[in-house]
Formats: sequence, C-alpha cells, structure tokens
Amino acid sequence: MPNNIADRGLTDREMLQLCLELEKGRCRSISNTMLETTHKELREIYVQCFENASSNHYRLFDIMDKKGWYKTELASKEQIGKVQKLMQNNLHPGD
Repeated sequence: MPNNIADRGLTDREMLQLCLELEKGRCRSISNTMLETTHKELREIYVQCFENASSNHYRLFDIMDKKGWYKTELASKEQIGKVQKLMQNNLHPGD
C-alpha cells in the first residue's frame, strides 16, 4: 500500500480509518431501518446485514487497535460502577 508521500494516496491507517467510519455509518443506517421494519422476513434480512456490518466494524477496529492506531482506555471500577448505576436507574427507575 502506498504511503501518503508525494501525493501518492492514502496511508494504510487513513484507509482503515475511512473503512471503519463507513462500517459505523452502515451499522447506524441498518439499525435505524431495522427498528422501523414491521415485515418479519425483511427485518431478519436487516438483522443479518447489521450483524455483518458490526462484525466488519469490529475486525477493522481490532486491526487498528493491534497496530496502535486506535487508542482506547480501560474503564476504572469507579467508571463501570457509575454506568451500572445509571443504567439500573434508567431501566428500573422505581428500584
């Protein structure tokens, strides 16, 4: 793959980032359509498409993560606890 030297094209990192963004957009679009579809067989097709796009997205992320091109942080126990509490309050407000 060419490097972005002397206007020869995108770097591998740039291409992967673009593909990752495209798959993320596909996931959003498919999930929105899937949620609005009432025809059972058509909805199942959208579910399969979403699973495919989601899998592609994760594979791209994993490649970038292994190359150090997509930085993530591990959540602390405190952060996890806050999210758990927030979700519990949203899902079961009376508890």
